[in-house]
Amino acid sequence: MKINEVLAHCDIPCKIYDPIVIQIAALTVVRIIDIIEEKNLDTSKIDDSAELARLINEKENQAKIVKDETRIIWGDYFKDPQIEANPNVHSLVHSIMMQGSKCKQGLDRKNAETLVDLVNEFSEIFWSTKDVPTKRVTAPYPPALEMVVPNI
Repeated sequence: MKINEVLAHCDIPCKIYDPIVIQIAALTVVRIIDIIEEKNLDTSKIDDSAELARLINEKENQAKIVKDETRIIWGDYFKDPQIEANPNVHSLVHSIMMQGSKCKQGLDRKNAETLVDLVNEFSEIFWSTKDVPTKRVTAPYPPALEMVVPNI
């Protein structure tokens, strides 16, 4: 059986990539930091210690999702035409990677807010490559920060 050559732009069917997963994960990092601050856990108590460990673990998982999903879109979707139109995308993705690492390393809300800002910038670039206008809206759930969504 002869198999014909097949060419594809992406690993998955085109038009499936969407940065919303990255945005929700970045917002979740901020939210978990807020929860940790609000709870004022007493780590001398075993239950509080366990809860803090679970919260920190999930914060780090969400920061990893930001990094992994950004890498997938950047590596699989962005090709020469998208890169030529957005030459700063490489440095932006690197900044997201570095900021995601900072969020994994600590509990500084400002680092998490910066991650959200960078992810929003990436989302704007992504949608611009598809000629889809965007708008900024306040997320309808805590931490109620700004997020970029298609203006459709």
